[in-house]
Amino acid sequence: MADGIKARNKRGSIGTEWWSRRFIDLVESFADKGRLQRGRTYARKGNVFDLRVEPYEVTAKVHGSAPDPYEVALGIDAIDEGDWRAVEKELASRAVFRARLLAGEMPPEIEWVFAELGLALFPGSASDLHLMCDCPDWGDPCKHAAAVLYLLAEAFDDDPFLILQWNGRGRDQLLTALRRATETEPDPLDLADEPLTATGFWTPPSGLARLRDRPPAPPVPPGFVLQVA
Repeated sequence: MADGIKARNKRGSIGTEWWSRRFIDLVESFADKGRLQRGRTYARKGNVFDLRVEPYEVTAKVHGSAPDPYEVALGIDAIDEGDWRAVEKELASRAVFRARLLAGEMPPEIEWVFAELGLALFPGSASDLHLMCDCPDWGDPCKHAAAVLYLLAEAFDDDPFLILQWNGRGRDQLLTALRRATETEPDPLDLADEPLTATGFWTPPSGLARLRDRPPAPPVPPGFVLQVA
């Protein structure tokens, strides 16, 4: 079991970045506390190996009491292509989000973008997380799946784009969509000039003409005499 992945955090909570903590906090809010504790022990001992993050499914192998490792899969519901295009459009429309994602950062507000569109970035309940393991323990989660959940959080620490990969959008695909939106976005300073004709050559542009308009002077009262000292 020395070849397994060992959790970096040897005590207390696992996960340091906001996105990893958010993921673990949600899992710990609905999963069995006893099995989660045993899963943390497995994660720290290096029982997990061959962890892979694919669209809508994370797979790993976990050494347990049996001679052969158990196979674990963590599934989530798929986001359809139309919803992903809506997410990309919304992220691209917000300059701060777009800039941070293009810089390799994960803005906390990204979870709100998903929520506004009726989507979830993280599984928020037991029904949102589909856990599978070929061990004889029917717990939800079993300790093997729990160990994978904790090590997945540390993988998110290292690369937040794995969260999006799990949700069906790889880093390259998302960033390409954001860059394309930047290239096609009109320049607000690129204003169309009014066409110049011979008739209106000496006529100021319509905007300047309006600026030069002045209201007519009021009539002079009868008998008014201007005296100059």
